[in-house]
Amino acid sequence: MVKIREGGAERHVTAAEAFVLQLTKRGLEGDGAAAREFLAMIEQAREQQGAGQSPISIIVLVSVAPGSVTSALEPLRMAKKLDPDRETARMALEPWLVEAALGRLGRTLSPAEQRTIINATRTPHKVKWPEWWSENP
Repeated sequence: MVKIREGGAERHVTAAEAFVLQLTKRGLEGDGAAAREFLAMIEQAREQQGAGQSPISIIVLVSVAPGSVTSALEPLRMAKKLDPDRETARMALEPWLVEAALGRLGRTLSPAEQRTIINATRTPHKVKWPEWWSENP
């Protein structure tokens, strides 16, 4: 179970529900790939329901300010806001999220792209970098 916060109230949801909420948020913010994936998931759920498998029982939509992912990433423990009291505070990705994303990437990154990932990671020394990784954190 994952703890999320909606409108100031905390609740627990499954990781799958948290994923659907994040995907929905990205789709609503204009991410076309996320919107297509969300629609594909709904279609898959309908097919499973017809095959006698358990259906999706509820879909919750939570709106956030366009361009702002802070409210979704922090409760899901996907990123942490560094120095939250500053107006220019930045978000840093958690090591587990970076590992998962790199595992699904399907291609190698250039040294410049690797440095960008290192700079966006909260604790890069904790990441298990892929064998092809050439940049040192």
